[in-house]
Amino acid sequence: MQELSENILLACKDLSLGYEGHPVADGVSFTLERGDYLCIIGENGSGKSTLVKTLLSLQPSLSGSIAWAERVTVGYLPQQTPVQRDFPATVEEIVLSGFLAKSGLRPFFRKQEKGLAQEKMARLGIGHLKKRCYRELSGGQQQRVLLARALCATGDLLLLDEPAAGLDPKVTAELYELIASLNRDEGITIIMVSHDLPAVRSYATHVLHVMHGGCTFGTLAQYAASDAGKLFFAEAEA
Repeated sequence: MQELSENILLACKDLSLGYEGHPVADGVSFTLERGDYLCIIGENGSGKSTLVKTLLSLQPSLSGSIAWAERVTVGYLPQQTPVQRDFPATVEEIVLSGFLAKSGLRPFFRKQEKGLAQEKMARLGIGHLKKRCYRELSGGQQQRVLLARALCATGDLLLLDEPAAGLDPKVTAELYELIASLNRDEGITIIMVSHDLPAVRSYATHVLHVMHGGCTFGTLAQYAASDAGKLFFAEAEA
């Protein structure tokens, strides 16, 4: 296994991503340090979702290497399907499910886990909703529930796939600020897939632009000064 320096959580080198030997993205290389806020951007079909699945070990890379620091835990907030939005469980039950990966075959949650779940719900402003049915909540409330569940799975890194998709502007702004506060105040490292230019500019410390045939990676300032960054921002503002 590749050795990483103390502050590095993740290092990817020359990844080729795809399915059944057919690449959708090549030459994907980046490093992630503790406390970074990395935004992954790119056109539809460029390989962003494939990269997320590969980082989560849901599918292998075609080539290249992925090195994680030891004992790193990841909380994942995926894009929801209509079926998932209609899930018939209480808020508390869904938040507690974030501990399932750690609990193994144990058929109950410990007192400490229940206490931590209460803390995460209170931190995200949904403690009063814990007995409500998840499918009765608004889109913004559901995202806070899923974020609380992801926080029960990790204190290290959150991987967010278009977390504000389908939310109205006010709720979107509140959610982004909440995520930023977790990064800023609690030191949780963020990887967020996003098409939202204002969010990228406001919160990202680093940007990974995945493109067919390669990628561009750097700090927000480095990316904005690159050819890919200038073109992306110009097209987004047009």
